[in-house]
Amino acid sequence: MVTSREGLTLRQAALIAGLAYLLNPVTYAEFRIYPKLVIPGQIDQTIANVLAHQGLFVTAIFCYLVNFIGDVVIAWALYFLLLPINRAVSLLAAWFRLIYTAVGLVATFNLVTVYRMLTTPEYMGLFGKAQLHAEVALLLHWFRYSWSFSLVIFGIHLLLIGSLIYGSTYIPKILGVLLVINGLGWVVNGLQPYLWPNANLGFLFITFFGELVFMLWLLIMGWRIPDLPQLQEVRKA
Repeated sequence: MVTSREGLTLRQAALIAGLAYLLNPVTYAEFRIYPKLVIPGQIDQTIANVLAHQGLFVTAIFCYLVNFIGDVVIAWALYFLLLPINRAVSLLAAWFRLIYTAVGLVATFNLVTVYRMLTTPEYMGLFGKAQLHAEVALLLHWFRYSWSFSLVIFGIHLLLIGSLIYGSTYIPKILGVLLVINGLGWVVNGLQPYLWPNANLGFLFITFFGELVFMLWLLIMGWRIPDLPQLQEVRKA
């Protein structure tokens, strides 16, 4: 099997990206753990939930951490996968994903601070109950808004990835279309609190399946991607 000058074949890049997608636990944190513990508008109940389920809260934090590690791996693998199409755009797309990862990781530090404040008894004495609860509420909101804003950057990454795939000869163009739609969904959803706070954008959920389809294609069909010399022959045909 021919290896690219940078050290990865297209097949290896596809499978690595697919596995990193598959092993990403952020959905479990976002849709199972976080909503169970953090109740919007009810900070007293939220704090009681976190204190009663400290292990679950820590699990959510580590799920986000693993997610961001996976994002770095995916950015690396997709860069090699899309390198033959356009090196500059592929690199730009990777940088957008890495920037999103950095912003999201910083946002997650707020959850770490929340955990330390609630499990360290001296903070109650320093702040008092009312101020401590206000600080926790602020940190939780800071996490959510920073995380949402980082998804705008992530959406731009998907727009670039989708456009590259649409112009490729070895990945189905329909995947590029789905990822562009997926990216637009994240951009619109992430900007909602700032541009259209009262809009009902629940229908955007359907756009987020683009990455799921892409992941399945990488895992099932990625090993069939031609080697680089074969790919050049395909382009000449």
